Amino acid sequence: MAETFAGKVIKVGIADMAVVRSPDIIRTAGLGSCVGLVLFDKRRGVGALLHVMLPDSSLAKAGALNPAKFADTAIKEMISQLSNLGIPLTSLKAKMAGGAQMFQFSTGSDLMRIGPRNVEAVRKELSDLKIEIIAEDVGGNNGRTIEFNPENAELHIRTVNEDTKII
Repeated sequence: MAETFAGKVIKVGIADMAVVRSPDIIRTAGLGSCVGLVLFDKRRGVGALLHVMLPDSSLAKAGALNPAKFADTAIKEMISQLSNLGIPLTSLKAKMAGGAQMFQFSTGSDLMRIGPRNVEAVRKELSDLKIEIIAEDVGGNNGRTIEFNPENAELHIRTVNEDTKII
């Protein structure tokens, strides 16, 4: 996916997040029902990637809360990290991918619609924060791997059984 470049590839795991500056790029794999959200400031060459696993922290079990796991807590935490780097909220744009419906259930239970619920939760949080989603590749039934380059703000999306696309 990546051409030859001078930086490093920073990998983000499930329920994890990281921030990079150009020339580094950032990647996450295994996006099924999870959503990969990128917040970036192209002018400053900064990008942050979040691998959201669940829509709402009210689904958390007792114990220590991993803020990167849930849409409602992860996006606030990511913005806090970007703010600490001097990136103003008003300069951020968003791109996202994932949120697939990986399994078909005959019950039609909303609890099983994790992918679509993750997408809805991310959209709601971004809307509340007035952050524009400028591109997305969500839904479907296939897993994705995404890679973001903050230098050109390109999000490369490799989807199972499909060609790589750039948004």
